[in-house]
Amino acid sequence: MGGYLIYLGIIILIPIWAQFKVKSAYAKYSKIPTSAGMSGAAVARRILDENGLSNVAVVETRGVLSDHYNPMTKTVHLSSTNYHEHSIAGAAVAAHEVGHAIQDQQGYAALRFRHALVPVANISSNMAWVFILIGMFFSTTRLGTLMLVGIVLMAVGVLFQIVTLPVEFNASSRAMDQVVTLGIISNEEERDAKKVLNAAAMTYVAAAAVAVLELLRLVLIYTGMNRDD
Repeated sequence: MGGYLIYLGIIILIPIWAQFKVKSAYAKYSKIPTSAGMSGAAVARRILDENGLSNVAVVETRGVLSDHYNPMTKTVHLSSTNYHEHSIAGAAVAAHEVGHAIQDQQGYAALRFRHALVPVANISSNMAWVFILIGMFFSTTRLGTLMLVGIVLMAVGVLFQIVTLPVEFNASSRAMDQVVTLGIISNEEERDAKKVLNAAAMTYVAAAAVAVLELLRLVLIYTGMNRDD
């Protein structure tokens, strides 16, 4: 029981720590303006145009850190603060989302694979725990094998989390190359922009780590059930 409580504490604290890092970094650098004085919307538009992506729109969206790129509509969505303000954080986030648009344009393999996994991962993630709980409850009957089905479904969701990592890190790398090359941020501001992007990336790392840990735990439970039988 003590071991499980420690494990539970770990999988709860990892995401909380990651969220704290990204929120604190964003809060700090959203108050520091870039020397170029460009809004996030202007940063996104500049990078898009420089990369031949004039067909990709930049729009304002509600929420805080709700920024994303929609490959279906070819649209970069920026939260209101990042859209309007001239901060280092806003420039970094805007450039990161444009990094996804560039990935899309160039047919980046990991991004395409992730897009292909989205519908499957959504269904499997929703159904996985149904099979797992039924399988655990009826562990002494043939229904116990349903747990294995649930584990396989969960594995698809874990794969999606893992594939997301290179997609996000690559988008950040592209973002930094663009903002530095185009003079959107100065060399002195580059380190601060990286801090924002690295903190954001940790949220994906944390999510993947928790997903892998939970999958391994369920695999161990399943194999233990079979040994007991």
